[in-house]
Amino acid sequence: MRAAIYCRISRDPQGTELGVRRQQADGLALCEREGWEIAGVFIDDDRSAYSGKPRPGFSAMRDLVMDDNVDVVVAWHPDRLTRHPRELEDLIDLLEATSTTVRTVQAGEYDLGTPSGRMAARIVGAVARHESEHKSARLRRKHVELAEAGKVSGGGDRPFGYERDRITVRANEADIVRSIAADVLAGDSLRTISRRLNATSVRTTAGLAWYPSAVRRLLLSPRIAGLRGHRGTITGAAVWPAIIPPDDHYRLVAVLTDPARRKHPGGRDRKLLTGLLTCGHCNATMVSRPRQDRVATYVCASGPGMHGCGRMRILGEPLDDLITAAVLHRLDSPAMAAALASRVDDEPIVAELQQVEQRRRELAEMWSNGEVGKSDWRAATAALDARQDALESQLAAVTQRHAVTPMSASIVGRWPDLSHDRRRAVLAAVIKTVEIGPAVRGRNYFDADRVSITWRA
Repeated sequence: MRAAIYCRISRDPQGTELGVRRQQADGLALCEREGWEIAGVFIDDDRSAYSGKPRPGFSAMRDLVMDDNVDVVVAWHPDRLTRHPRELEDLIDLLEATSTTVRTVQAGEYDLGTPSGRMAARIVGAVARHESEHKSARLRRKHVELAEAGKVSGGGDRPFGYERDRITVRANEADIVRSIAADVLAGDSLRTISRRLNATSVRTTAGLAWYPSAVRRLLLSPRIAGLRGHRGTITGAAVWPAIIPPDDHYRLVAVLTDPARRKHPGGRDRKLLTGLLTCGHCNATMVSRPRQDRVATYVCASGPGMHGCGRMRILGEPLDDLITAAVLHRLDSPAMAAALASRVDDEPIVAELQQVEQRRRELAEMWSNGEVGKSDWRAATAALDARQDALESQLAAVTQRHAVTPMSASIVGRWPDLSHDRRRAVLAAVIKTVEIGPAVRGRNYFDADRVSITWRA
């Protein structure tokens, strides 16, 4: 008799594999008592049979059975194999077609070749399914209660900026969080920040290098602002202290989720004027693209994934110099300095975003209490989503302008020392668009007359 041993445990956050190893030891002991040859041991650690997610070990065991290389499948208990009635029926068909039996350490033999054996397996499977659904409902309710109370939940790696108790602030990491949050609000890109963190040997709490996506997740988390989130909604103040002011959380969300904040394809750094240039012929946004001789240019690109006419091109370096000179001249003027110095109050926008969150919580409570129907709930949610998007767009624009305000008075002198990201932030705060007109036939040189700037203020 050839036996395939299958071991599974649903939750093993530390990855110790102690549970599956105990199942394996019991399965090996059973095979030794029966004198069965071990055809394979298949393990799914920290894998739920209820969630429906792939189980590599189970799939490999099933393939071995399908190849008719197994006489008996050994499991610690029937619910280790499956907790889905549909999956159980597929397994029954496979075992019946290959004349394979099931033997368990805790529940004995399941002869799925007989009606009584199949009925017993289905009853056990139905009970296991009920237990999983009941446990899942209890856990969901528990997490809702914890979120409403602002308490800690969850396991895994500790959150960056906090100790393992998830409440006590870790001072050195908190300083880093404040620093990178300020850098993003000042115009630095996530890619620049992740490079800076890695260059100073700062690692995530899992000991890994930083990537832009990891920095983004950290800064979008309401946790660092002392707020408790649940399923994308802020439920209120948390029991742990904030690292950054709560208002800065809304500013960070507005900036990092702004549709205008596009990722550059291929992971390369954006050129100075990327996103600011429009084609005077078709009004499409122009992109940076070198000529065949590697000279930098901006073009109105056509082709797959592009929406331009393909009829406009301008030299990159002289255009960068022209726009930079125009911006510095405008910033150096008393009128522009006064316009930037008049700081727009963004607190009403933040306050309304908080009101939107509160209305969202109230709507969810009304839905759970049966006070609103599905159609009304959907309509109200759509209205809240639209208002939130509009508010975040306004807040992103104001935050972008505020990033320039502190250095507007000395911008000309500080320009050579500004990072590429900060320069882009300054240009975006001052310029609305730069339209590039068609070239004049016969002019084989950079023509500044083709450039038309629309200022924000």
